[in-house]
Amino acid sequence: MKQAKRKAKPKLPSRAAAASAAKMYRTNVQNVPTVTRLKRKDGWVDMQVQFLIDKASADADHVVGWTVLKPGARHERHRHHNCDEFFIVLKGHGHIYTEEGEVPSVEGDIVYSPRTCWHGFNNTSKKDVVLVWGWMGAGSIEASGYEVTGRNR
Repeated sequence: MKQAKRKAKPKLPSRAAAASAAKMYRTNVQNVPTVTRLKRKDGWVDMQVQFLIDKASADADHVVGWTVLKPGARHERHRHHNCDEFFIVLKGHGHIYTEEGEVPSVEGDIVYSPRTCWHGFNNTSKKDVVLVWGWMGAGSIEASGYEVTGRNR
């Protein structure tokens, strides 16, 4: 009778090794500088953007950001080829750019845009708009496959 061969169990790292490899990252909005390399010609119009968590700060394969849009500020209609995006309107109101055009958006709205879906935000109000947002699947603008249309309809 032939004996069945046993497959070797894969060697897993010890709990101590796994724990030391994964490190929590913590910051505070007050301690994260505003990104200065974002240009109007690339669709970032008068926005105050902070990358709270990203590849550079936390070695993450996603981004969590905080944006303040003063009255008249906007993020032009754009899309990401390599990641999905969400944003939550924490404060204020304005209009979101959709594939069908502009629609009103208010405090408490949660918007999800899967990769390649055109989207954006325009602060049409007289007060600041505050958004928390994230990219799932990319840890930087470069990795996101960012593309702006230059037009919002």
